[in-house]
Parts: sequence; structure tokens; C-alpha cells
Amino acid sequence: MIAKAGGRKSLASSIHDLARHLNISIGTVSRALNGRADVNADTRQRVLDAAKKLNYSPNQSGRSLRQGATHSIAFMLQPHPGDQQYGEPFFIPFLIGLQGRLAESGLDLTVVMGAPGDYQQERLRRVVETRRADAVLLAWTRREDERIDYLTQVGFPFATLGRSRSGGKAYPSLDLDFEKAGCDAVDRLVARGHRRIAAIRPSLNLNFGHLFLNGYRKALKRHGIEADPALIADGFINEAGGYQVTPRVMLAKDRPTAIIFNNDAMALGGCKALAEMGIRPGHDIAVTVIVDTPLCRYFSPALTAFRPALEPMGRRLAEMLLASLPAFAGPEGPRIIHEVWPLELVARDSD
Repeated sequence: MIAKAGGRKSLASSIHDLARHLNISIGTVSRALNGRADVNADTRQRVLDAAKKLNYSPNQSGRSLRQGATHSIAFMLQPHPGDQQYGEPFFIPFLIGLQGRLAESGLDLTVVMGAPGDYQQERLRRVVETRRADAVLLAWTRREDERIDYLTQVGFPFATLGRSRSGGKAYPSLDLDFEKAGCDAVDRLVARGHRRIAAIRPSLNLNFGHLFLNGYRKALKRHGIEADPALIADGFINEAGGYQVTPRVMLAKDRPTAIIFNNDAMALGGCKALAEMGIRPGHDIAVTVIVDTPLCRYFSPALTAFRPALEPMGRRLAEMLLASLPAFAGPEGPRIIHEVWPLELVARDSD
């Protein structure tokens, strides 16, 4: 709401109020406030003048508007769907690299923890509308991702760890090559004589699960093996999910001799289910995991897995985000960068 009372300054309590006052779109206001290059100088100055006049600075005590930035980047992190865990073995080294590179540019990293079930939409809106950060980073991207649609619509700077079909190519993204890892895992197992190869991936439309499954199916087809729906399962991306769905593929009429898990936690739960069925990973069945974490290394038998370079990935995503921001882009101007990184096979005892 914008109002005047007792001679006090008008107050714009949200970016919606400011856009309504100026009679321009929310996206234009957001891009102007964040110094985006696609807003002309006159419009940017008009927005900044109105924001100062109306004292638009919730939760930042005017600091953002006076300095033009909060000097912080928000990493939006929610727990695994269906669980309370956040995937620490994966994200901690990634965040170390991310924070280190941002600090070199004088920026702080803020981790915004989500709650199960809400997929962060309301928390993300609060970060954007109260300008608690200069940009946000998203993980766990879905095939169609409402967070990406929202950020694209309002023009707020962001980058993603993972790809999506939402938002086109208008934002930086860094992903792992899950499709090639799926292909390589099948190739390795076929070379060892396996033809009944199961695939277990996360549910809920997480994009990396789709990429993995595409690679798995392509490799089977290349080897003349028909994909059997009975050997493909999905579940929650945690130990309980792997534990619940692994028996399904093992009860197939022609049971698999190998399983590829698309997540380390699911693999641990799946191996426990196998053990309870009297099936020994690495002896009675081959097991491969995408992606490797310390959980895989210290399991018995140690699990063959595909390893990402997590800390360098964190640094690189920070660089890609900074390259898209006018204040940090350098003389060449803002650039939108997209990269897909390979995963390194680490052969251990389980396959």
C-alpha cells in the first residue's frame, strides 16, 4: 500500500505497490532496481527516484536503495521431497566453492532453507519482493519449474544448478551430464555381460532424473536391448525411497542382474533392501550409482559411482552468475552462460 499520513513519507510496502505507482510492469521495476542492462537509463532513474521518495526498502532499512545492492546472493535450498534432509554430502563441497568465489567479489552467500511441500515459492517471493539479495541461485530444477517462470517474469537475476525447460535460455545454468552418465553406466555393465539392467531414479519431475533415464534408454537401444518397464522405478530421493522401490524391480519375472541408482541416498536404501532379500551387492548383483558422495565410498562393498567436481562447480556457477550481472560483468558486458559438466567414473567393488 502507498499512503500519506501526518506529513510522513509515502511507503511502498512491496514491489507490486511501486510498479502500480509508476504504472509500469513489476518486471521492469525489478530489473531497474537490480541494475539490469535491458532497462533504459531514463526508466531506471525514474524507478530509483520513486523508490527513494516512497521509502521502498522493506527489511533493508534503506541500505539497498542507497547503495544499489545488498551485496548478498541467496541460495535457495529445500529438503528432498518427502523428507527433511537437504542432501548435505552433495551440497557442502559445492557451497564451499560457491561461497569462496562470491567472497572474492565482496559478496556474501545466504542459504534460504525451504520447507517440505512448498517447493520454496513463497520464500522465493519474499526474497525478491523485499530485495534481501541481489540475485538467487536455484537447485533441484524440475522439467517445468514455477520458480524459474516467476523469476523470469519479474526480471530478477538468477542462475540454476541444473537445467529446465522453463525460462528458455535467458539465465545462466550449470548442470552435470546425467544423460551421458546413464549411457556410460549401461555400456560398462553390458561389457561385463549384463542385459537385465534396472534403473531407479527420483520421482516428482526432477530434470536430472529424466536426463539419466534418456541416457539409459539410448544405451540399451544401441546394444539391441529392449527397455523393460518392469525394470524402471522411481521414488522419493532419499534412503527410504530406494528401500521401498528396489524390491519392485527385483520381483520382475526376469529379475535384473544389475541396478543403476540415480542418487546416492536411494542407492543406500536400495542396498539395504537387497541385503534383506538375501542378495549381495557386488556378488549377486552389480550396483552403480550416479552421483558419487562419501556415502558411496564408505559403504560395504564400496559403490562404483560417477563423481562430480563439486567444489569447482560451485566456483564456476558463481562466476557464471556474476558474468550475467552488470555490476560484475566487466568491460565485455553481461553474458548468459550455459555449461554441462562431465562426471568421472570411479570404479569400486559393487559392479
